[in-house]
Amino acid sequence: MRHVVIVGGGFGGLEAAKRLGRLPVRVTLIDRRNHHLFQPLLYQVATAGLSPADIAYPIRSVLRTTDNVTVLLGEVVDVDVERRSIRLAEGDELDYDSLVLAAGATHSYFGNDDWEQHAPGLKTIEDAIEIRRRVLQAFERAERTDDPEERRALLTFAVIGAGPTGVEMAGAISEIALRTLSRDFRRIDPTTARVVLVEAADRVLPVYPEGLSTKALRQLRALGVEVQTSTRVEAIDADGLDTDGGRIEARTVVWGAGVQASPLGASLGCELDRAGRVIVDEYLNVPGRPDVFVIGDQAAIADGDGLVPGVAPAANQAGRHVAKVIEADLAGESRPRFRYRDKGSLATIGRSSAVADFGRLRFSGFVAWVLWWAVHIAFLVGFRSRAIVMFGWGWSYLTFQRGARLITGRWRSATERAA
Repeated sequence: MRHVVIVGGGFGGLEAAKRLGRLPVRVTLIDRRNHHLFQPLLYQVATAGLSPADIAYPIRSVLRTTDNVTVLLGEVVDVDVERRSIRLAEGDELDYDSLVLAAGATHSYFGNDDWEQHAPGLKTIEDAIEIRRRVLQAFERAERTDDPEERRALLTFAVIGAGPTGVEMAGAISEIALRTLSRDFRRIDPTTARVVLVEAADRVLPVYPEGLSTKALRQLRALGVEVQTSTRVEAIDADGLDTDGGRIEARTVVWGAGVQASPLGASLGCELDRAGRVIVDEYLNVPGRPDVFVIGDQAAIADGDGLVPGVAPAANQAGRHVAKVIEADLAGESRPRFRYRDKGSLATIGRSSAVADFGRLRFSGFVAWVLWWAVHIAFLVGFRSRAIVMFGWGWSYLTFQRGARLITGRWRSATERAA
């Protein structure tokens, strides 16, 4: 029986596993975490809107009824395409007949990796919890200090990158200051917090149509977010950041400016693009390797004059397509070519504020926010997650409260943080 190995339990890998579960093949899915994570809502965890368990679901539970799928917890560190085998961090090796790489992406600091300690990105639950800790702790530290300059810096939050993640983070932090915490402190006024969104391009949400970018900018400013476009970051340290437009003293900095594909793709010995993504053919194969598929954020898939975006619907479509190709191989039929169906793009900015691009149909404001809300609920894995998130958002909408305002980890002094 053909053995299909899937690396990664994200949207693409999980969809491929579920579809292959219906075929006469043996499937092994390997992930270094035991849960599927709904990354589009990570910013909600980072800003205390949701708890980690609300947006994560055990992979084994998702695939419990799929008898021909085995789930392994481990980290794949190398692929030998000649021997058709993969190697795990512990030294174990596993042979395959077909390989599906869906290992995702991580942060890219454009060669300035030392910035990560001062400006964490948002790709994992651990990242979200760390950002939540930094944001909430900034208000606590501001309450304690008597130095007006230090208090001002503590109540300044900088978000780098005005793509969907950056826009969502900036809007959510502003809402925390203006509404959630507005009456919780005695020595400071949280509503005086400054949220700065820095973007190198000339507009926010640069991949969206210009009209929606303009509306997003208007909604951000209505929330009190200070937007600096056409501004490049030159340095980041423990006290703030330097840009080509000047210094921003901000004790909390969040990175949302770039991503880099998993380094696992480099072990395939094939062509990669500038972001480290594997350039695949029309079947989602590594060229010349019909037994190796690459999907999701790890793949550079041609779509007209551009590339298929790294979003959940695209990963799901790719996962389903891989199963169709393998099914065609088993039946001795010709392989279908991948055709991406663009189902639109959504980005939320704050309470009742969002933008939606569905090609000819474009929305902003409350209508777009409702669409964003419905789509994200639909993509959550598991009834429990959907029910909890629906209740949590309903409660937050009515009360302006965020129920996951927990500061975890050991309290570090200013001296320790600087070190």
